Amino acid sequence: MTQINFYLLPTDSPQRRLQWVCRLVNKAYKQGRHIYIHTESSAQAAQLDDLLWTFSQDSFIPHALSHQTGEFPPPVLLGYADEPSGKSDVLITLATNVPPFWSQFERVAELVDQQAEVKKYGRERYRFYTEQGCKPETHSL
Repeated sequence: MTQINFYLLPTDSPQRRLQWVCRLVNKAYKQGRHIYIHTESSAQAAQLDDLLWTFSQDSFIPHALSHQTGEFPPPVLLGYADEPSGKSDVLITLATNVPPFWSQFERVAELVDQQAEVKKYGRERYRFYTEQGCKPETHSL
């Protein structure tokens, strides 16, 4: 069964939420994980793509937008409309709704900040996972 983790962020800044994503990706990448980041839009995917190159001077995270990968995709992919191709074991989702392919991953990470709308949709996703028989874990950061 897929392990679901909700990370409750102490901020209401969309930019800080993306920085937390970068930190989580960096940690998972260093553990040898393959990560798919499912964003809400192409604009958010592009913004996160840029941020992954610059968020820390001490890290290097090989990544690409999922529709721009070649024969050998990097361990971190970003997408917004497509189901991921290839092997990824960690899904980080920033989308409003649970993507239909969530259960093909070993782990799902949901980052919920203090914006009212983000919290509302986070509660709906939490309820969805519970209804699917999962026992999501919650982590306050």
